[in-house]
Amino acid sequence: MAVELCLLLLLFCGSTISEVQPIYKPPPGTLDFGFVPAKTYDTGAYHEPGPIGILFKVVHAFLYLVQPNSFPQDLIRKLAQQKFGNTQGDYQKPENVVLTLQAIYYEIGFIVSAALGLLFILLLPLVGLCFCMCRCCDNCGGEMHQRQKKNADCQRSCFATFLFVASLIISVGVLCAYAANQHLTNQVRGAKKLVNSNFKDLKIFLNDTPAQIDYLVSQYNTTKDKALSDLNNVGPLLGSRVQEQLGKEVRPALDAALTMAGAIRETKEALENVSVSVEVLQEGTERLHANLTDVKMHLSNTLNDSACSATQAASTCNIIRNSLNQLNINANFSGLPGVSSQLAKVNDVLKIDLSSLVQKGYAAFNDTPDLVVNQTRNILSDIKNVLESIGSNITAFTKALPVQKILADLTIYLTQSEAYVQDYFPVVEQYDFYRWLGCLILCCVLVLILVFFYLGLLCGTCGYDKHASPTTRGCISNTGGNFLMAGVGFSFLFSWVLMIVVVLTFVTGGNVEKLVCEPFEDRTLFKVLDTPYLLNQHWRNYLSGLLFKNPSINLTFEKVYSDCKENKGIYTSLHLEHLFNINEFLNISMYTEDVALKIEHIEINLSKIILLDEIGKENLLNFSSSGIEGINFAAYLTEINKSVTKVDLLSFANDLEARADQLPKGALENALKGHANNIRMIHNQQVVPLEQAMKYVKARSTLNQSIRLLKRTSSELMVKVKNVISSVNAAQLLINNNASLVIVQETKKYMDTIVGYFEQYIEWVKESIAMEVAACKPIANVIDTAVDIFLCSYITDSVNAFWFGLGGSSIFLIPAIIFAVKLSKYYRRMDTEDVYDDTENGNNGYHKEHLYGIHNPVFTSSVEQW
Repeated sequence: MAVELCLLLLLFCGSTISEVQPIYKPPPGTLDFGFVPAKTYDTGAYHEPGPIGILFKVVHAFLYLVQPNSFPQDLIRKLAQQKFGNTQGDYQKPENVVLTLQAIYYEIGFIVSAALGLLFILLLPLVGLCFCMCRCCDNCGGEMHQRQKKNADCQRSCFATFLFVASLIISVGVLCAYAANQHLTNQVRGAKKLVNSNFKDLKIFLNDTPAQIDYLVSQYNTTKDKALSDLNNVGPLLGSRVQEQLGKEVRPALDAALTMAGAIRETKEALENVSVSVEVLQEGTERLHANLTDVKMHLSNTLNDSACSATQAASTCNIIRNSLNQLNINANFSGLPGVSSQLAKVNDVLKIDLSSLVQKGYAAFNDTPDLVVNQTRNILSDIKNVLESIGSNITAFTKALPVQKILADLTIYLTQSEAYVQDYFPVVEQYDFYRWLGCLILCCVLVLILVFFYLGLLCGTCGYDKHASPTTRGCISNTGGNFLMAGVGFSFLFSWVLMIVVVLTFVTGGNVEKLVCEPFEDRTLFKVLDTPYLLNQHWRNYLSGLLFKNPSINLTFEKVYSDCKENKGIYTSLHLEHLFNINEFLNISMYTEDVALKIEHIEINLSKIILLDEIGKENLLNFSSSGIEGINFAAYLTEINKSVTKVDLLSFANDLEARADQLPKGALENALKGHANNIRMIHNQQVVPLEQAMKYVKARSTLNQSIRLLKRTSSELMVKVKNVISSVNAAQLLINNNASLVIVQETKKYMDTIVGYFEQYIEWVKESIAMEVAACKPIANVIDTAVDIFLCSYITDSVNAFWFGLGGSSIFLIPAIIFAVKLSKYYRRMDTEDVYDDTENGNNGYHKEHLYGIHNPVFTSSVEQW
């Protein structure tokens, strides 16, 4: 890992600018390695021109009109690959002629514009010379005589307006040129701050890289600490996993045995409840039965009296005698079979605490983590030693690398470069001052011409008197005309010089914009540079040949720039795997092979775990043969559901009393009514308590519940007990014989967990090296700063805006010259003028100037001298 970073720094060459590194956020469920340390950098590779940007956009639009063609990638490639000038016939080769024509076709807009500029440069001085000579010969407006016309005022106003508009346009052009000139100077002065910022950021980068390397190395401790933590908790982790897998069969078996132990206790309680409840109910029903028998006997004796033989009482007595059988108990609990034998057997079963035996099985099974800890103590100690040795090896390997020496060399190189820039920057500023002064002089020339034009318009307009004749015009008006002609003279003198500067800057700045800046912005320039065998006829890929001496590696300028623009690591961007393959040095098997081998040798023996011993199993079998399944549950449930008596005693007593009322008055009637009262008393004192008293109600309810519980428990009891014993035996067999398979599987998962920590660390290191360590956004920033900011935004845009303003002003000097010459005729004082004669009509009221010209003595001598 550290070797890779050293090679990365060697290739970096110490010339980058960087930005804020991205924050690392580990996904949930993984080790948290924190954030790779990164500093904040000051330099931003972006330039906002401000209000002058509007002018730059206008210039770009004009250049698009001049050169609307797209960037000629194929033409540039062919021109670069062709060799011109080696022999005289190279230029006459057909392919070279075609390339030349294609280049001319692409540059036709610049060629035509430059040709027009050259014509301006050549013709305007000649035209000025001819114009001067012509005026010296009293031609071309040189004669100081003005013909008076009816539309003279209209012409003068139009010429003045046109000249003013042309002057305004020239003024706007001068302002644009001055603004562009000043903008370039301001940017050059501010470039020193940007350069210093770059060097500052680069120093931060060099100082920050070792900290990033150390951080990556130090985070091995996070992995090691987590692995050691899991090793120290091998019981809860590995032991609990083994216990969880075995528990899928062990726990249900023990739960079934524990449930059966509970069933035994419940059976005992149910048998005891049955015995007690039957005794309580038997006692109550026997007493009731005895009382009912007595009542029935006395009632029978009464009915055997001779009074019942009478005709009026015989039928009633017979009806009563036939109903005596109803005076009897209905539920007879005395005939129910006892459960004492079953209860005795269950009590014998309970002499052995089956629940305690099952709990011992639970406890033995729950000791699985402790068994794992005790049986893996020696192996885990060896694994910890391996982890410590890996950390020591990484630290020793890192310290052996010459990182500090490389950084020291890069720092020296950076310091020297900064000193060189600081020494030569004043020279750059000095030359820029000369350039600024020269451009300012050119602007001042135009300003001087504009001053003459504006003064001429001002004086001429203010001093013009429409009532004055051409020969009698005032001094102010005449001065205005002289200013206009002075402006014309300076225009002829300097316009061609201005156009020379315009043509040179136009051809240079325009082509730089179209051939460098625009293709750099859309990255087509990189595609040209990536053309195979373009920069070196023996190298397919120039960049890989330069860095790795292997031009077959597909490493392109565009890909490197794009990756660095996305702030990827320089290892990824420059394909440093061809120089230093990180996968070979960060192979997970190098670090985990020993750990995996140690973990695979873990052997855990769980045969000491006894879920349920033979005593417990025999106890279960004894319970199954306790005989509870032989209880006559139907007889019990039948008696429980019966009423206390066969007939409702209260209803029987009422009926008996009603029938006694049907008998003649006498001793028989009174005797029967006395028996009815006795039956009511028995109902109230014995039947009602048996039905409502808590003692009997609870006994009946308990008996009902207990019989039903015993019925459920006894249902297939033998089968249930055998199933419980079978499941316990199966779980015990799993622990004794098949636990090794489970242990191997869980051990492998445990090993994968430990090894997974190393995998996370390695993947994090790879990701950090690829994206965060020495992120190459600074390289893209350097290129953007040099090309996009310095060359294009600072220089090219300013130069193009300068020639745009200066060229526009120079071109509009032509109409300004024409209108100034025309207008000056109306402002200057003439030597002669036309005289209007009312008596002559042959010339529409105007005389020939050579016949009727009026001599102006004031200007005669001066004109002759001029």
